[in-house]
Amino acid sequence: MGDMLSQAEIDALLSGALSAEDEQQASEPVDNTVLTPHEIDALGEIGNISMGTSATTLYTLLGQKVTITTPKVSVTTWEQLSKEYPHPYVAVKIQYTNGLTGDNLMILQEQDVQIITDLMMGGDGKVEKAAELSEMHLSAISEAMNQMIGSAATSLSSMFGKRVDISPPESQLIQFSKDSGRIQFENEHEIVKVEFSLTVGNLIDSLIMQLLPVPFARELVESLYRSDDVKEKSKEIIPQQRPDTQPVAPVQESIGAQQPQPQQTYNRPQPQPMYNQQAAAAYEPAMPPPSQPYYNPVNVQPAQFQSFDAMAPMPDAQNIGLLMDVPLQITVELGRTSKKIREILEFGQGSIIELDKLAGEPVDILVNGKNIAKGEVVVIDESFGVRITDIIHPSKRL
Repeated sequence: MGDMLSQAEIDALLSGALSAEDEQQASEPVDNTVLTPHEIDALGEIGNISMGTSATTLYTLLGQKVTITTPKVSVTTWEQLSKEYPHPYVAVKIQYTNGLTGDNLMILQEQDVQIITDLMMGGDGKVEKAAELSEMHLSAISEAMNQMIGSAATSLSSMFGKRVDISPPESQLIQFSKDSGRIQFENEHEIVKVEFSLTVGNLIDSLIMQLLPVPFARELVESLYRSDDVKEKSKEIIPQQRPDTQPVAPVQESIGAQQPQPQQTYNRPQPQPMYNQQAAAAYEPAMPPPSQPYYNPVNVQPAQFQSFDAMAPMPDAQNIGLLMDVPLQITVELGRTSKKIREILEFGQGSIIELDKLAGEPVDILVNGKNIAKGEVVVIDESFGVRITDIIHPSKRL
C-alpha cells in the first residue's frame, strides 16, 4: 500500500500539475498576438531567400563552403535576450534607406567574427579562443555584412518589385545585459528574432540572429503581399492580350461581308493551352460558305536593303549640334594596382603604393570610362595638366 498514490497526488496529476521546468517556461512572457502565423511564415520565406544570396556572397569572400539553414522566427524582448544570451556578441547595425524604412541588427558570436575576418585576410581561419576583437576585426566584419546584406537587398528588390538600398553597416561589441540601451530600437519593447544556423566549412557551426522592430517586420510582409497581388493581377491580364490573334478580327469582318473563303482551304487557328476555350472562341472567324470563290490580291514588291559597301560615304550628321552641350567626365589615369584587404588595412600616412606603370610612361586619358587617348603629364602655372600625344584608333578601343 506504501507504493500507491494518494487521492491528492492523483488529482494533481489529472489537473496537469507543472514540473519545475514547466513552471519556468510558463513564467516566461510569450505573446503570440504580435505577429500572425501568416506573417511569421512570410518573414521566414523572406529570410530564407535573402540569406540564400548572402551565403553565396560569403562563400565568395571566404573561399569556404557556406550553409545557412531555414530561419526560425519568433517574438521576444530585450530582457529575454539578456537572459538567453549572457555572453558578449558582435552587433552589426544595418539601416534600409530606400524602398524600405527601418533598422535591423545582425548578431554574431565573437569567435565566429574572428574566424570570418581571419579568412578574409588570407588566413586559415584557426584562431585562438582567448584573442580579443580589435577595430580591424570590426571593420572587416562590417565590410562582409555590407556585401552580404547588399546582395540580400538585391534579392528583396527582385522580390518586392522595387529598389531596396542599405547604408554602410556599423559593428560594435555588445553584451545584452549591459548594452541593450545602445542598440535597442526606439519605442520598441517587443522585437522579432529571426534565427539562422550558420556553417562555414569545418570552422564554424553556430547560430546568427537577425533582430527586427515589429513595424519594420510588418512592412516586409506587406511589401511581399503587395508584390504577390501585382503578379496575380498581371497573370489575369495576360489571357486578354492576344497579340498573335488580334489581326484576325478585321479579316473576319471582311471575309463574312464581302469575299467569303472556301472552307476546304481555310486553316483554323488552334487556341493555345494557356488560354481558356471561351476566350479562344471569341477570336475564331466564322466559316464562310464554300459556294463562292475567294480571291485575295496581294501587291508583291522586291525587298530593298541598304548597301554594305565599305566605300559608300556615310551620311552627314544633321543634328550633331544638339549634342555639343552634353557634359562628359574626363579622367587621367596614372596607373593601377591590386591589393588584398590585409594590405589595405595596413595603410597609414606616408605609405607608398607602387603602380603598374614605369616613370615617364604615357598616362591614359578616359572619357566616361573609355580609354580614347594617351598623353604626358605637364605643369601649367601651379596646376597639373596632360598633353595628348596619341589618339587611340576606334578599332583598338574595343
